[in-house]
Amino acid sequence: MKKPVFLCIVALFFFSIPALSQVSEEKIIISGKEIAERLTRLEEGQKALNKRIDDLNTRLEEGQNALNKRIDDLNTRLEEGQNALNKRIEDTNKRIDDLRAEMNRRFDDVNKSIDILMWIMGLFVTISLVILGAVVRIQWQMGKRLVAVEKETTLIKEIFMKMQDYMKTLIEAIKPPKDVL
Repeated sequence: MKKPVFLCIVALFFFSIPALSQVSEEKIIISGKEIAERLTRLEEGQKALNKRIDDLNTRLEEGQNALNKRIDDLNTRLEEGQNALNKRIEDTNKRIDDLRAEMNRRFDDVNKSIDILMWIMGLFVTISLVILGAVVRIQWQMGKRLVAVEKETTLIKEIFMKMQDYMKTLIEAIKPPKDVL
């Protein structure tokens, strides 16, 4: 790729030499006045170019300063926003911690209430079992007594029946015969 470009440049150089050699000598001779005028114009052009470059440098510096100021302002705003965000996060974390503490306190209160209810239930169950035991004991004793009373009642009935039979026999023995009365 470099060789064709180089060959083209060399070819142009060789073809331009004869064209330059045909320039007339009249045009080559320039007076000192023309040289001075041209130098003056060149110096003025150079000054104008320098002024434009200086103006451009000034404008670039002003633009750069303005850009730096905007960047600094943006950094300040970002820092303020980040600080505000951090404050909101801290406030939210504090609220969460407060809610957690309140929930834990409420759970502790509920646990205490459940403990009290458990004691009450235990006491109730204990009293119920004692009463049930007492009732069963009383029923058992009454059953025993009932059996004893039934035995006594049966015995008394038997004795009463024997006495009734004995009384009938006595009455018949005391009673006068049927013809006598």
